[in-house]
Amino acid sequence: MAVRFLNGEVSELCLGKPELTRVAANATISDALTALKTSRDSHVSVWACGGGGPNGSCICVGKFCVADFILFLCREENLTHPFKAFEAPVSDVLPKGLPIVRHLDPCSSLLEAIDYILDGAQNLLIPIQNHHIQRKNFLHRHSSSACTHYNGQEYCWLTQEDVVRFILNSVGAFSPIPTCTIESLNIINHDIMTVPYDKPVSSALGYFHRALIEQSSVAVVDEQNRLIGEISPSTLACCDETAAAAIMALTAMDLMTYIDSGGPPEDLVQLVKMKLEEKKLEGMAELMDDFCESSMSSSCSSDDEYGFSKNGWPSSRSGGSNRSYPGRRSEAIVCSRGSSLVAVMIQALAHRVSCVWVMEEDRTVVGNVTFAGMLRVFRSCAAS
Repeated sequence: MAVRFLNGEVSELCLGKPELTRVAANATISDALTALKTSRDSHVSVWACGGGGPNGSCICVGKFCVADFILFLCREENLTHPFKAFEAPVSDVLPKGLPIVRHLDPCSSLLEAIDYILDGAQNLLIPIQNHHIQRKNFLHRHSSSACTHYNGQEYCWLTQEDVVRFILNSVGAFSPIPTCTIESLNIINHDIMTVPYDKPVSSALGYFHRALIEQSSVAVVDEQNRLIGEISPSTLACCDETAAAAIMALTAMDLMTYIDSGGPPEDLVQLVKMKLEEKKLEGMAELMDDFCESSMSSSCSSDDEYGFSKNGWPSSRSGGSNRSYPGRRSEAIVCSRGSSLVAVMIQALAHRVSCVWVMEEDRTVVGNVTFAGMLRVFRSCAAS
C-alpha cells in the first residue's frame, strides 16, 4: 500500500494551491520587496527568461524572502552603505550551487518529488495539467487562490511541508512506521547549529545562511547546552530590514527578544543604535532611523501605508501589507527521543516549523528532526 501511495501523481498535491508572485532575476531587490508585499506567501519566485531555459523559455531559478535580504545586508560590503543593497539585482541574493527550486512534471510520482527534496530542493514548481483545471476552478470559486501563468502554462509550487502534510493525511498506509520512535528510526540529526545566549549573534551568520539552505534552525543555548530558544529563517522572514542591524549589534538572547511578536521594545532599539555607533556602522544606524521613522509616521503618510521608508525604499514591515504570516516568535518546538514519528510530524505541521528540537529531560539539546529527515523514512518504504 505504501509503494502504491508513493507512486501516485504529484499533481494531486497542487489542487487549491495559492498563486505565485514572480519577479525577474535581474529585477532589483527593491522591486522584489515591493512584489513581496502584495504576496500571500512569505516568498516570491524568481524567474530567468531567454537564456535561462531551453529554447529561450523561462525557468524559475530560485525564491526570495526577507530573510534572504536581511542576511544579504549583513555582508561586509553592505554594512557601510546598506541602502545601495536595495539597488542590487535579486539574483545576487540567491544561493549558489544546487538549486533549491526544481521544476517537476505533473505526471511525476510523489516518490520523485521526495527524491528532489532529499537532493536539496525546498520548493517544487509543477505545471498544472488541463484535465485538472475544471476541478481546480471549482475550488477557486470558494477561494481567492490561483496559479501563476508563465510560458503559457499554469504553475504551482510545493514545499516540503506540503509533502509531509499530504503523507500525514494517509499515514496509515505506512503502518507501523509512523508509531515508531524517532530514535529507533535513526532520524535525529545530531549535526546541529547552536549559539550561546550571551554571544554576539553576528558570530553565527554562517549558521543562518546554512539554516536557510537546509530548512533548519539555530538553537540558542546556555552554558550547559540547554535549549533556551531558536532563531529560524522563517522567523527572520517575518521581520523587517532592521533585523540586519540587530544581528550586527545584539547577543543571541537579545535578538530573540527583538524579533518576537509585537515588535522590539524601545530600550532594545536604542541599544542597537548605540552598538552600531560604537562599531562605526553609521549606514546601519541610518537604516534603523529610516525605518523606525517610517513606522512611527505610518498613520500620517499614504506612502508609509504601503510600507515605504522615508527615503522611498519599500519596507517589509507588516503595516499596510497584505501578507499573512504566523506571528514571529523565538520559542522552540521540542520533543524527546521517545516521541513517535507521527507525533513529531503533527507538532511540526501544527506550529508551521520545519525543525523540531530533540531534548533530554534536563532540556539539553540532543539534535533535531527536519521535514527532510521525516521524508527520508517514508522514502525508504519504496526500497523495502
